Amino acid sequence: MLKFLSKVQIEFNPLNPRTAACMEFLAQCNSRKAKESNPACQVEVKRCIDDHPPQITVTYVNGVVENIDAASTPAQHIRQRILERGQLLETEQMFREAGEPWPVLIPEEELHQTFPGTKPRKAQEKSQ
Repeated sequence: MLKFLSKVQIEFNPLNPRTAACMEFLAQCNSRKAKESNPACQVEVKRCIDDHPPQITVTYVNGVVENIDAASTPAQHIRQRILERGQLLETEQMFREAGEPWPVLIPEEELHQTFPGTKPRKAQEKSQ
């Protein structure tokens, strides 16, 4: 998960009952496997004393910064969001290394073309 990130900042009040996602996400960031995937990723923890809602700010390796409301988002959803965006970053990097334009633009007429083999033949026969 950390291999797609350059920085993680976790802000929360330890006495606030809404910090469960922050604590779980922090534990995931501090795991040996996560740290080995990207030792250069900075993980910062900011403990607040006010009633500021828990927040996680992640900076992806391409510089995009995303603020996540940790009070209403479970840690697993945060992790999944990072992994999905990371796959998109890997795909973009593959296209750029191959000299292909990014983003890939698919003509509108190609989007609506049928592709043989996507439906079983019996389903096609029933629809006719």
